[in-house]
Amino acid sequence: MARSFAQLARSAERSSSSVAVAKEALDVSPLDIHKLGDEVLRQEARRISKVDESVRELARDMLRSMYTAKGIGLAAPQVGVHKQLLVIDLDLETPSSPPLVLINPEITTASATVDTYEEGCLSIPGVYLDVVRPTAIQLSYRDEMGRPKTMKADGLMARCIQHEMDHLKGVLFVDRVTDSGGLNKELKDHGFQAADVRSLV
Repeated sequence: MARSFAQLARSAERSSSSVAVAKEALDVSPLDIHKLGDEVLRQEARRISKVDESVRELARDMLRSMYTAKGIGLAAPQVGVHKQLLVIDLDLETPSSPPLVLINPEITTASATVDTYEEGCLSIPGVYLDVVRPTAIQLSYRDEMGRPKTMKADGLMARCIQHEMDHLKGVLFVDRVTDSGGLNKELKDHGFQAADVRSLV
């Protein structure tokens, strides 16, 4: 998920720091982030059966790539890896605040209340549009050590998790945009094709 001009919320519920890397932009991103139109973004991710050092190293490279792109969330399919792995960091300004790593995440409950908020995506740079999503969620996942966890999230954290989990199903945020006119204009203005959207609304 791309960082927008909206104020970024903070989350007290964090993962451990075993995969934390420097929150700085590198000269060259370790991983290429695929863009709208690349078919790789439309493939479903597979569950991770064993959480080992290779998974943690992938998470580190994803974080380095995310920080280089100045994003707050990244899913493995965005870098061409079809595994159910997400990295999120809403607190880019605090070096000591560890990122959140979600492996095989599943939303167990979602609030009936929804809100509308502007979203962006590192796979569709420059495009920011409103998306309606549940305000709060509860989910289960494994952390970077393979330990089962549960958490509740609301606000920006809930939205970011839902946005990144969509990537695991081959869904992009533009597929959920209801303002087709605004969507088409934004895509055209930033060099993307409306034909690559697979509308869910």
